[in-house]
Amino acid sequence: MSRTSKDTELARRLSRRNILGVAAGATAATIIGTATAQAAAAQGPGKGPGHGPDHGHGHGKGKGKPVLPPGRLGIQLYSLRDKISTLGFAPVFAELEKYGYDEIELAGYTQGSAGPITLAQLKRLAKDHGLNPIGSHVGYYDDNNPGAYTFAQNLEKVLDDAQALGLKHIGTASGPFRYGSTVDGWKRAADDFNTYGAAARKRGMKFYQHNHAEEFSFATDKPNVRLYDVLLAETDPDLVYLEMDIYWAYCAQFRFSKRVDGTLAPLDPLKYVLKYPNRYPLFHVKDGIRDDTTRDGYRMTDVGDGDIDYKTFLSKVTSRTHHGRSYHHWQTEHDNPVESLAFARKSSEHLHSLRTGRCGD
Repeated sequence: MSRTSKDTELARRLSRRNILGVAAGATAATIIGTATAQAAAAQGPGKGPGHGPDHGHGHGKGKGKPVLPPGRLGIQLYSLRDKISTLGFAPVFAELEKYGYDEIELAGYTQGSAGPITLAQLKRLAKDHGLNPIGSHVGYYDDNNPGAYTFAQNLEKVLDDAQALGLKHIGTASGPFRYGSTVDGWKRAADDFNTYGAAARKRGMKFYQHNHAEEFSFATDKPNVRLYDVLLAETDPDLVYLEMDIYWAYCAQFRFSKRVDGTLAPLDPLKYVLKYPNRYPLFHVKDGIRDDTTRDGYRMTDVGDGDIDYKTFLSKVTSRTHHGRSYHHWQTEHDNPVESLAFARKSSEHLHSLRTGRCGD
């Protein structure tokens, strides 16, 4: 299919999504529409969704193949927790549908003041808005609470719920620090993860771990050993998968490219993925403005407003890994966006607008 026909199909799809989104509820839609309009107005004329030469989900100036694979754009719903807790899933999903999202990654199954919702209802609601629930974050452990909803304390319940939602991936954003920051401590955590991965695999799911920057730090007992490398070496690649948070990996590059003694220890997030492509089915796409005066070296911002080169990152992963354009899933995220729905819209527009340098790349 040519780029023109693809763009026409995307425009038709988004037009349909605009129509369907109206049915999500007039009161909630009015609230969301006002917030989105205010955010667009703050950006200035021609800066709202679908306006300007580089907006409109891929109708940018660049020629060539879209960098973002079709059907693989998701969002981590933690970014939208404020809207979900006040408005509920339905109006939020309606907006995501209009913005061109294909998938969602869950961060809890409740919707606050919007009232109770069952897993079956949540699954159906996502389907009705063309959103595939691709994964979910659950805590790793809470050893002081045997009733905790975590992998360590209630593995079968966690997997029961994931299966009820039809998830293909179920994971944790908790670091593997349950037994400390030593090599042996991380080997023990790896054993835990192998157990969870084996249990998930029996149900047709993949268990995964999402990183922050600290996973790339060095073992306290062996300062020449990077803890993330222990995790990779000690987990079974057929049982334990990884969701790279690209932003935090770049923060780790800033913080942990030298060992404690000052010797160089180069860290390149992209090289990890290209070396172990099948271990990374999921990614978090969040952006940051470089600022060497901060601890992490970046200040988090909306996707497209920062300095992380996602055109290069996505292009290299999808073109150089086995089945790269169909295997990997890209979830936008911002931990504390100024306006969460505006963040979701802008991030989708930016990623859809990215194209390779020329046709056929």
